[in-house]
Amino acid sequence: MTAGTTGGQPRVRLNDHGPLTPAGLGAWTPTRTVSVVVPAYRCQETLDLTLAALAGQSYPAHLTEVIVVDDGGGPALRIGEIAPERTRIVPSRPGGWGRAWACQTGADAAEGEVVHWLDADMVPFREHVEAQLRWHHLADYLVVLGSLRFTDVSAGLPSAAEVHAAVAGGRVEELFPPETTEPHDWVEEFLARTDDLRDCPIDAYNVHCGATASVSARLLRAAGGMDTSLVLGEDTELGYRLAQQGAVFVPEREARSRHLGLHTVGTREAEVKRHNWPLLAERVPELRWLRTHPTRRRLVPYVDVVVDVAGARYEDVRATVDGVLASTLPDLAVTLVGPWSALTAERRSPLDDPLLDLRLARGTYEHDGRVAFTEDPGGDSAPAMFRLRLPAGWVPGPDTLRNLTADADTDCAGVVDVVLDGHGDLVTARLERTAAVTRARFLAAADEDLDDVVHQTFGTRWTSGEMWGFLPASAAGAPSTSRSNAELTRLRNEAEKWKAQAARWKGEATRWKAEAAGRKKNAAEWKAEATRWRRSAVQWRRELSQLRRARYRWRRRLAEHAPFLRTVRKTLSRPQDSDDR
Repeated sequence: MTAGTTGGQPRVRLNDHGPLTPAGLGAWTPTRTVSVVVPAYRCQETLDLTLAALAGQSYPAHLTEVIVVDDGGGPALRIGEIAPERTRIVPSRPGGWGRAWACQTGADAAEGEVVHWLDADMVPFREHVEAQLRWHHLADYLVVLGSLRFTDVSAGLPSAAEVHAAVAGGRVEELFPPETTEPHDWVEEFLARTDDLRDCPIDAYNVHCGATASVSARLLRAAGGMDTSLVLGEDTELGYRLAQQGAVFVPEREARSRHLGLHTVGTREAEVKRHNWPLLAERVPELRWLRTHPTRRRLVPYVDVVVDVAGARYEDVRATVDGVLASTLPDLAVTLVGPWSALTAERRSPLDDPLLDLRLARGTYEHDGRVAFTEDPGGDSAPAMFRLRLPAGWVPGPDTLRNLTADADTDCAGVVDVVLDGHGDLVTARLERTAAVTRARFLAAADEDLDDVVHQTFGTRWTSGEMWGFLPASAAGAPSTSRSNAELTRLRNEAEKWKAQAARWKGEATRWKAEAAGRKKNAAEWKAEATRWRRSAVQWRRELSQLRRARYRWRRRLAEHAPFLRTVRKTLSRPQDSDDR
C-alpha cells in the first residue's frame, strides 16, 4: 500500500504511517518553525537541565523557539546559563492552574508552525527535536510521539554543563546508561502489539504522552487545544480529540529522551486510574468499557443523530426522535436542523400557523437535554465519534444504533450509507465516522468528491436499512415507555443467546467426552493387545533361547566327534585296492 498525495499531503489509510518515509537524520534541510512548550512548576533544578539539553539540539536554532510556562507555586522560574537563544518564560494566564492550563498558555503564545510539548524534567537526546520535526515536513496532520526512558535520580542530578556537553556530543547514554533506566512499559507493549501503531486504526491516541509529543499548530487549533479543566489525563483526552480531527499518530524511536525520575503511573497506578477514569469516561466515548451504565448521558456523545426537520410533519419528526432516544445505546445526542429563527413570538393563528409542525417539534424537545436545535449542523459532529444523518419519518429499532456502529468498527469504515427506501427516489441514512470525514475534508482538492477521499483513507460501503431494523414511521411501533425496560429486553435477549450458545458448548463437551471415552476404550484394548504381544515376545525369546542352546549342544557334540568323523571321511575317500575290484 502506498500513500497518495494531493497538494503535497500524503494520504494515509487509517493509521498506517508505514508508506511515509522521513528524511534521514542529519541528511536534510529543515524549513518549518517549531515552538517547544515546556510547562514548569517549581522545578528550577530539572528545568535547567532540560534547557541545557535543548541548547544542544541538532535542529536549527533559528527555526526553534522555547517557551517555558511558569505555573507558579513558588519563586519565579528563570532561564539558566545554558539555554537556547530564543528562550522566554511566560506566566500561566490567570484563572487556572495545572499542566493543561500551562500548556495551553504556551500554545497561545507559540509562533511556530509546530508545537512540541516537552516536560520540564526531560533530557532530550541531540536529535530529539529533529527526529520528530522531519515527519511534520511530510504531512500536516501527524501527531509524533517521542521515546522516553525513566531514570532514578535519587543519587543526585548532573550539572547543566554536563548535560549540555553530553547532548551536544551525542553521549547522553554515558550520562544515563540504559541499564540504570526503565522503559515506559505500557506504551512499549502497546506499540509492539500494534506494529508501532500501523495496525491501530481507532485508538492509537491512547499512547499520546504529553511528556514528549509534537503536533502542527493548525491541527491543535482544529481540535480545540487543551481541556484546561483537567489536571491529569489531559494528554489522552487531547489525543482523542486530535484523532477526531483525522490525526495519524506516529511513534518516533529516534526521538529519544530521559525522564528525570520514575513514572507516576508506575508508582501510583491504582490512584491515577481512580482519578482519571471517571473524567475520561465523560470525554472519550471510544473508551466503551468505561461507559457501562444503561441510561446515563455523557458530556461527549458516542453518536450524534442529525435530523433535518425543515418541511417535515411533526408526527414523522416525533417518531424518529423518540425512536432514537429509546435506543439501547445511551450515550447519544440528537441535533434537529431547521429554520428555528423563523419561530417568532408574534401573534398568529395557532391552528393555521404555516410553521406549526416546526413549532410543535421545538415545543416537544426543547426541554430534553439530549436534543439540540441548530440551523447549521456544520461538516461534522466532533468530538463525537459518529454522526448519523437520519431523515425524518424513519425510525431505528432499539438496538439499531448499537449494532450499526459496532459493525462499522469491524472494518473501521469511514462512511456507511444505509438504503432505507429504493423505490422511486432513493432515501438513505448515512453513518459518518468523524475522524474519516475531518481527514478527508483536510486532504480533498477543491473539486474532489469528499466520499472518494473517505474511501481512499478509511473505506465506504452500502448496506440495507431493513437489515439493521430501520422502519418507516407508519410501520414502527411506539417505543417502550421505559428505557430500562428496553435495556432489560436487550439483556434478556443477550442472555437467551448466550444460554443457547452454552447449550451448544455443553453438547460439544458431551460429544468430546463420549469421543474421549471411546478413545479410552480403544486405548484399553490397545493396551491389552500390547500386553499379549509382550507375552508372546517373551515366549518367543524363551523358545529362541532354547533353540540357541540346542544349537550350541549340537556344535559341541560335533566338535567332540570331529576326529572320528575326519577318519571316516578319509577312509571313504581313499582309492580301493585291486583285490577289491
